[in-house]
Amino acid sequence: GILAAIAIPQFSAFRARAYNASAESQVRHAAAFLEAYFVDNDTYTTDTTALEGYVDDPQVTITIVAGTSGNITDSYSITGVHDNGDRTYTLTGPGGQIQ
Repeated sequence: GILAAIAIPQFSAFRARAYNASAESQVRHAAAFLEAYFVDNDTYTTDTTALEGYVDDPQVTITIVAGTSGNITDSYSITGVHDNGDRTYTLTGPGGQIQ
C-alpha cells in the first residue's frame, strides 16, 4: 500500500509532463512549417491544412492567429494544448520563444 501511495502520484505527474512536452513540441513543429510557408508565400496562414507536409497530433489542439501590418500578414501567434495535459504553450513569431 505504501509503495502504491508513492508510485501512483509520481506516475500521474510523469504522464502530465509527457502530454505537455507533446504540446510544446507540436507548437515548435507548427512554427517551423509556418516559416517555410512564409518563404514561399510572403505571408503567414492560420490554416494548418495549407502547410504542405505538416502532420498534426490529433490530441494536441493548435490554434494560429495571424498578425497583420497594412495588407500583409507579417506575424503569428501559435497556441497549443494537449487534451490530457495541464499547460498551454504559446509562441509569438517570427523568432519568438515558447511561453
